[in-house]
Amino acid sequence: MSLPDATLEVEIRGSGEPVVLIQTALTADEFLPLAGQPELRDNYRVILYHRRGYGGSSPVQGPGSIERDVLDCRNLLAALNIERAHVVGVSYSAAVALQLAATAPGCVHSLCLIEPPPVHIPSAEEFLAANVQLTEDHRVDGSATALDRFLVRVIGPAWRRDIEQLLAWRFGAEDARRISQPVLYLGGTASGPWFAQVRQLVLAWLPQAEDVMFAGADHSLALTHAAQLAAALKTFLRRYTIRT
Repeated sequence: MSLPDATLEVEIRGSGEPVVLIQTALTADEFLPLAGQPELRDNYRVILYHRRGYGGSSPVQGPGSIERDVLDCRNLLAALNIERAHVVGVSYSAAVALQLAATAPGCVHSLCLIEPPPVHIPSAEEFLAANVQLTEDHRVDGSATALDRFLVRVIGPAWRRDIEQLLAWRFGAEDARRISQPVLYLGGTASGPWFAQVRQLVLAWLPQAEDVMFAGADHSLALTHAAQLAAALKTFLRRYTIRT
């Protein structure tokens, strides 16, 4: 799909109300299992795309930012003639989804967040320090070793430019107050204390938010619990139909 200054690789499955799955940073296809679930594919128009620098999308030119990823998502919706959509993000891309809902609320009919990154929690310094160490490990030892070390602590953002974007991301209670859409938070009970704090923060920021926790799931739940996620999303989305 051609945008004003880039091309994004897009896959569309099914028909009905649009559900946009914003690609995260761990792998190019972390949302692929979810996109293929019958609960979503048979009931919605599921839009899965690669962000810049991933898959067949345009390479990243210059420093990236969450704001640019937001603009790309807005431009993609416009190119597809979609006025409003249900928006789903996981980890890094949940930050993009939050920012999109706050800055372009007309595009977002409902917001589904799967464990946003823990950059605004009481333990954020630990997470940021881990990201700084990952960046240094990437520089010294290469991406494979860096990723392995980081995944010992948390399955999360893995690529250097996305880490840099997270470190620069500023989002707080005032930004969250601009989000009035229905919100669903999804998480795993085994994701550890960082993401437990993220859940508490999101529910405090967004009093309208509902949440679903999956027993035994960790931060890789988009890969390991795709069927359960799809069922929870369907239950939530069918209560918030896009009126035309």
